[in-house]
Amino acid sequence: MNPDDQSLEQKIEAIKRELITLGPLQPGSLSKQFNVCGKPGCRCKADPPQKHGPYSQISYTRKGKSSSRFVTRDALPIVKQQLHNYERLRSLVDRWIDLSTKLCANQLDSMKRSRKRAASSTSA
Repeated sequence: MNPDDQSLEQKIEAIKRELITLGPLQPGSLSKQFNVCGKPGCRCKADPPQKHGPYSQISYTRKGKSSSRFVTRDALPIVKQQLHNYERLRSLVDRWIDLSTKLCANQLDSMKRSRKRAASSTSA
């Protein structure tokens, strides 16, 4: 195996080790929501309105189904970490694919060179 391939393999192994450490994953995005209630005379009905909130909400789509749910203030750090873990997963997988594509191309090129050497040595 050539040094470039060894380097690529080492980088891929490092990615695999990091993937194991990620922890819980949550796709989606956080947003802040402000609501208007149904009580007449409430501040949210004033001019200008002073809406209730902000309330944190996570929204995501998985397998073609969109979902959203409110996130309590105390759960917010946990959800942010889960979102970060998911983004890190995506980043690591993209990097793994890039490295693997290079590795596969190198292996195909090496096979092609080997065939050419074998063909030229038998014709000589």
